[in-house]
Amino acid sequence: MAVEEVQVNDILAVRPGEKIPVDGVVTEGKSYVDESMITGEPIPIEKSQGAKVTGGTLNTTGSFRFEAEHVGNDMALSRIVSMVQSAQGSKAPAQRLADEAGKYLVFVALGAGALALIIWLLVGASPVFAITVAVATVVIACPDALALATPTAITVGMGLGASNGVLIKDATALEGVATLTTIVMDKTGTLTEGKPSLTDVMMLSTDDESTIIQKVASLEADSEHPLATTIVRYAQDKGLSLGSMTGFESVPGHGAFASVDGVRVAIGNAKMMVREGAVVTGIKDKVSKLSSEGKTVTYVALDGSLVALIALADKPKESAKRAIIGLHDLGLEVVMLTGDARKTAEAVASQLGIDNVIADVLPDDKLAHINKLQAQGKRVAMVGDGVNDAPALTTADIGIAIGAGTDVAIDTADLV
Repeated sequence: MAVEEVQVNDILAVRPGEKIPVDGVVTEGKSYVDESMITGEPIPIEKSQGAKVTGGTLNTTGSFRFEAEHVGNDMALSRIVSMVQSAQGSKAPAQRLADEAGKYLVFVALGAGALALIIWLLVGASPVFAITVAVATVVIACPDALALATPTAITVGMGLGASNGVLIKDATALEGVATLTTIVMDKTGTLTEGKPSLTDVMMLSTDDESTIIQKVASLEADSEHPLATTIVRYAQDKGLSLGSMTGFESVPGHGAFASVDGVRVAIGNAKMMVREGAVVTGIKDKVSKLSSEGKTVTYVALDGSLVALIALADKPKESAKRAIIGLHDLGLEVVMLTGDARKTAEAVASQLGIDNVIADVLPDDKLAHINKLQAQGKRVAMVGDGVNDAPALTTADIGIAIGAGTDVAIDTADLV
């Protein structure tokens, strides 16, 4: 059925790989949903009975049914679109001032011409001479030289931008960039790669790291958890071949276990280790250190003994630090504005040398934070790539979208 026909309280089925059509609450089944377009969080979120789902987000592996709660204009995505349209319809104070002044410029030029005409007629000049002076005055009062110079400068500026991979949509954006004081950046997909990577393997036993990774990847090959594919991909990049796995079982909220080449392998959180009889005391400092760096920590046990910690994180792009240094060299303040948890955001910010971090921010709040910075007298540019960034991109003095981002971000921004 067409999404427009969905009514509140309808029960809808969502299969693996499908987009969720409207906002609602899960009534049956379990899956992981990629909500990065709304929250900016790159790791899919587990959804089971009672969990809320948002229209437009992407279901990854499992299937479930949910009850429609908000449809049409009441959906979260629709509210974001409304905010974008509202922001696009508003005018900056400088624009309103220019519009008001423009109405009087014509009268100033004509008034100057009329005044010249009257003065020369009063001093006894011939009508032809007086009219010639009046016309000359009107021509001089009109800034025709500026009118010729400005398009030339704009054309050259936009051409240079295009040759460097920057699409500048209009002259106002090109002019506005020169007066910026603050650059606000989204984290996920803008400063970071937008997908989890395996960053650390901390050995807690005498086992070989490659052996541990090979066994864990063999276990995770059948797992639906979004972090499982990261571990399997890491093992494949290392050239490790997967072992023979039997008896795979997933333990909701804990982890998973199976027998790999005759060894019982378990991976998950601390609760999973306790369930396996593995001792987790004495490693709190190691776990805290990894967590403080914004990493997701997973425990690994072999035959009931804790052998390793695996850390995964959304790594900063290699070019991000150079970009931040370049912005600082221009005298600009750099702010990170993200829906991610504060600990994760601050870890990335410290790696990149970012001045200020605003975390745990919902899409509606991103726009409010941009307004707050502008109220402090700052000229603000917003850099983002997702649907969740669109209202902020529109509200900022200059909106800058990453070309690999979503269509709505690209359409909303002044620069791409």
